Amino acid sequence: MYKIIAGIIVFICGALNAADQFTSNDRQELLRLIDSQATQYGDVSRKIWEFAEVGYKEIKSSELLKSELRNAGFEIQEGVAEIPTAFVASWGSGKPVIGILGEFDALPGLSQEDVPEKKPRVAGEAGHGCGHNLFGVASLQAVVAVKQTLARKNWKGTIRFYGTPAEEGGSGKVYLVRAGLFQDCDVVISWHPGDENYANKESSLANISAKFRFYGEAAHAAASPEKGRSALDAVMVMTHAVDLWREHVPSTTRIHYIVTNGGSAPNIVPDFSEVFIYVRHPEMQTVDVIWDRIKKCAEAGALATETRMEMEIIHSTFNMLQNDVLAEVVNKNLQIVGGVTYTAEEKAFAEKLRTTMDLNGTPPLGSEANIQPIRGDISSGSTDVGDVSWNVPVADLVTATWVPGTPAHSWQSTACSGYSIGRKGMIVAAKTMALTAMDLFADQKLVEQAKLNFKQHRGNREYRSRIPADKKPPLNYRDKN
Repeated sequence: MYKIIAGIIVFICGALNAADQFTSNDRQELLRLIDSQATQYGDVSRKIWEFAEVGYKEIKSSELLKSELRNAGFEIQEGVAEIPTAFVASWGSGKPVIGILGEFDALPGLSQEDVPEKKPRVAGEAGHGCGHNLFGVASLQAVVAVKQTLARKNWKGTIRFYGTPAEEGGSGKVYLVRAGLFQDCDVVISWHPGDENYANKESSLANISAKFRFYGEAAHAAASPEKGRSALDAVMVMTHAVDLWREHVPSTTRIHYIVTNGGSAPNIVPDFSEVFIYVRHPEMQTVDVIWDRIKKCAEAGALATETRMEMEIIHSTFNMLQNDVLAEVVNKNLQIVGGVTYTAEEKAFAEKLRTTMDLNGTPPLGSEANIQPIRGDISSGSTDVGDVSWNVPVADLVTATWVPGTPAHSWQSTACSGYSIGRKGMIVAAKTMALTAMDLFADQKLVEQAKLNFKQHRGNREYRSRIPADKKPPLNYRDKN
């Protein structure tokens, strides 16, 4: 009986919202509202760019976003999913519940000034080479604009901002999913910085990563090497086995690693060594098979060198689940918003920056002003948004925050993310997400169609995170050994 009554309430609320349509004038007013706040939120994105805090360490970035949301009238749950920098901010009541994701972690080693030549702000420190300073703030601006529009129109529904740390290899959203924070959400909207504008229904690569630690016996490398058991040798045997095995994996597999600890001095047989390794593939079930072989390579390294091996899973994310219905809504709104127009100064910046890059096969300068067709293939990256998309319908888009041709995770993308070019693309994202959210609030049938499409794409496939259920968020995974 309760479910029947709840369903009637949802239907009535949707009908009431639909009765007062989200008109063309409403759209233009929403776009003007976002434009009027561009300087304010541009300053916020610049501050987070300067903070440049890595995964699970985004204390100042998280606090700044929460402060802006509190000032806008949102209620905030802090420290969710046992993550100090994670939070959920909500406004409104009832259905539908529309969430917008916000990321804000930087990448190690990508510190860079906002200039078109390589010039670190602080050599060796972190930088926003994936544009998450823009990501979080565009989402912030979108939810605030939606809240103001809902209040003006006196519509029912809940708008929610998910503050999600450590996307870059920390799987922050996986822990939010595990904590049940998306269970009552009807649709989630996400976006990502890039060098073109398009509605995105691409899948991504599922992955698993871990740190393999080897423990041996120290000894004088010249006087008594026979008494030592080299942990570094174990790493080298393991990685050599992995490298030999690369030719026997499916062609869409990606395996990459770094040695994070190779010992303390050449004249000491290393008693400890560590390698950090990733495996990726479009399907999680295939990742599982490959990962079992990776573990055997590690066991072989320990066996061959008479050392002891321990493995710590650091993160794992699912591939993105597509949603055709939401991609069409995003594409419609992106066409309304339009692309990015450079000033003469910004064009000069872009032209100089492009001289530092390999432009083979990249979009031309000027493409930032265009809207590309919906993308629906498989991207070469991985994201913990994938885990969200296996639990709730997700709308996604990319906007041109970077000069065309700019690779992600580069000093060039860090420069763009702190420059006015990045902030212009951020506004395109904020407008598109806000319009998309309002379409969903206005039409309950659209929400139901998105849910049906979600069920069709997922089918009877299981979602089960490969991160052990008892594992706590790896809050120190970015610490240097």
